[in-house]
Amino acid sequence: MKFTLNGQEVDAQSATADTPLLYVLRNDMQLNGPKFGCGLGECGACAVLIDGKVARSCSVPLNAVAGKKVTTLEGLSPDASKAASTKTLQDRAVLDVSAAKNDAPAASRTYTLHVVQQAFVDAQAAQCGYCTNGMVMALVALFNQQPKATDDEIKHALSGHLCRCGTHVEIMQAAARARELIAQGHSPAIPAAGASTQAKAA
Repeated sequence: MKFTLNGQEVDAQSATADTPLLYVLRNDMQLNGPKFGCGLGECGACAVLIDGKVARSCSVPLNAVAGKKVTTLEGLSPDASKAASTKTLQDRAVLDVSAAKNDAPAASRTYTLHVVQQAFVDAQAAQCGYCTNGMVMALVALFNQQPKATDDEIKHALSGHLCRCGTHVEIMQAAARARELIAQGHSPAIPAAGASTQAKAA
């Protein structure tokens, strides 16, 4: 089953057509951004983007994404994700929305985060972090379509995503920060196809 994952064409040969997409992403492609939460498509922890729209990957069968574009959390900032997975991203490395400085030493290199990810960092909007994947993906889809989304539109986009730690105030602050960064000229767009990721064909 072939589809585009974070800008690269992959072929999930070892999975059956009815295998939940989440299992393929985590087990076959080794991408741990989307989380297994409820397994029923109700909590939002497993959210990904399919052709730019938010979907619950635990309830989407693999055959539903054949020929489509799937984006996971790792696909939003491929340079930072690659660095983290190869252990070159040190504790003091800078994460921000500025251009990556590939010629800098690993410990001081700047990695580009998606504007929504940067906003979550700025607002310290993660507690346990389990729901964060879904919240980020929902906001990426929203701001990509509506860069000036209102607070009510943000709340509606996040309404199906559960946070058991109660960081709702900080999450709304992160959304407001993302809107601010976009207004300052930072793009909410998903990285172009062909960006590097850690996805591997199964």
